[in-house]
Amino acid sequence: MKIHNPFRVALLATLGVGVGLLLIGSVENLSTILLYVGTALFLSLGLDPVVSFLERRGLPRWAAVLATILGVLGIFAGIILMVVPIIVSQIAQLVTQIEELLRPGRWNEIVSGAQDWASSTLPWLPLDQVWGGIQHWFSTLDVGSISTMIGNSILTIGGAVAAGLGGAFIVLILTIYFTASTPSLKSAVYQLVPASKRARFIELAEKITDSVGYYVMGQVSLGVINGILSALFLSIIDAPFPAVLAVVAFFFSLIPLVGTLTGSTIIVLTCLIPGLGSPAMALIALIYYLVYMQIEAYVISPRIMNRAVSVPGAVVVIAALAGGALLNLLGALIAIPVAASILIIYREVIIPRQNER
Repeated sequence: MKIHNPFRVALLATLGVGVGLLLIGSVENLSTILLYVGTALFLSLGLDPVVSFLERRGLPRWAAVLATILGVLGIFAGIILMVVPIIVSQIAQLVTQIEELLRPGRWNEIVSGAQDWASSTLPWLPLDQVWGGIQHWFSTLDVGSISTMIGNSILTIGGAVAAGLGGAFIVLILTIYFTASTPSLKSAVYQLVPASKRARFIELAEKITDSVGYYVMGQVSLGVINGILSALFLSIIDAPFPAVLAVVAFFFSLIPLVGTLTGSTIIVLTCLIPGLGSPAMALIALIYYLVYMQIEAYVISPRIMNRAVSVPGAVVVIAALAGGALLNLLGALIAIPVAASILIIYREVIIPRQNER
């Protein structure tokens, strides 16, 4: 029976733990870069169906990639040039409205009006003590400190926006590179598979990448539809800051499962803010978004997503929660296509093998 040296075993175990901790620390330090790379790969797969469509129309690969990238940049540049000035002016109006709400005596006016309405509508409720407590609480607030806090928050948000723009530029460069070199990247990965299994692996890989690409394109299309319709609807009902809220609707629609609901809730609550909207406006917005969510779920989304792999509802919920817990927003975005890829492997590989036994 061979006896191992305890010192050697302990040394190897310690070195193994150290290497493991070093790898974990390296991944944590590179988390931002890995996030950029993962986002760029995800977006490049979303653009690949467009490039393939242009290639089938006779364009060479480089021309199709160039046309796709220029088209995407042109669309986003047009949106930015059209929306950003409006957003900046409306944010300035929002800050002015907040300052007006914080003006001494303004809150008392709002509370007094609400008290008169409640007293005439609900005279049997003992509201005098409640209103008195609210007025006393507001009178104890330091308006100067609140204004300073708002200013610091604006500076913090500005720094976060600047950092986000820098990250977006890096992701854009990586997306262009990955989109241009998608065939070579795929070929390099395919060469790692044994030749006997390479054809089957390529078939599954193409199905997975196509599914992810169609999913990304479909999700962006849903966001664009929601953003445009929200801008038109909010402008019609004269809602506060329709351009800002339309951008909110667009970006939240990119989040699967709960994105549209969350964005709609934010918009309805914004329409309910005293001095900016009214209960009637919020009710109209609530009815509109309830109807829109039903139309999106049963009419728009099935038509747009018909080329992507369908994922059962329970799997969507579990995948979105798990992805959000692991990688925050990016995890929630890529969770469903990852789940669809696993389903493809399950249906195309595992089930046939089980049936052959």
